[in-house]
Amino acid sequence: MSQQADPARTRDAEATRARLLQAATEEFAAHGIAGARVDRIGVRAKANKALIYTYFGNKEQLFDAVMDTHVTRVLDEVPFTPGDLPGYAGRLFDFLLANPHQLRLATWHRLERPSTGHEPDGLRTSMRQKTHAIARAQTGGQVPAAFTAEDLLVFTLALASAWMPTSPMAAGGQDVERHRAAVVEAVRRLVA
Repeated sequence: MSQQADPARTRDAEATRARLLQAATEEFAAHGIAGARVDRIGVRAKANKALIYTYFGNKEQLFDAVMDTHVTRVLDEVPFTPGDLPGYAGRLFDFLLANPHQLRLATWHRLERPSTGHEPDGLRTSMRQKTHAIARAQTGGQVPAAFTAEDLLVFTLALASAWMPTSPMAAGGQDVERHRAAVVEAVRRLVA
């Protein structure tokens, strides 16, 4: 007699896993890996903390899963156009402002996971593809070659994140649109 998975139980497992990832996102963004507590994640997710170990392995692997999820999300939701780096910077600014955990998680990853060998899914490939796309746009005359493709990408990313909550000069209130316009203009001048 074969055993079939109970669809309700599968949905519950998926929902629990999603709640754990969301709770872990908030916990890791606020406290980093070292300061995060599995107990708090379980309580916030309304799940038994033992499920963290069942679904993810350990706290570090849970953090890696959170990073993978968030990197995938930004790659999926912020279209990259090498011929329009100012537009890309504006879209990335908007995304980061709407998703303040993104940069905090990336900062914790750089601080606490630099030598683990884990790189968020798709990040290196995405950076390489973006750099090659900018280089092709430079070769085709769409983007000036005053800076290397790699430099242009790094400058664009830095400018898009300059006013975010992790910055000492965080954007807020009525100045957000002005800051966004300044970011777009700064990138436009880089590629003018």
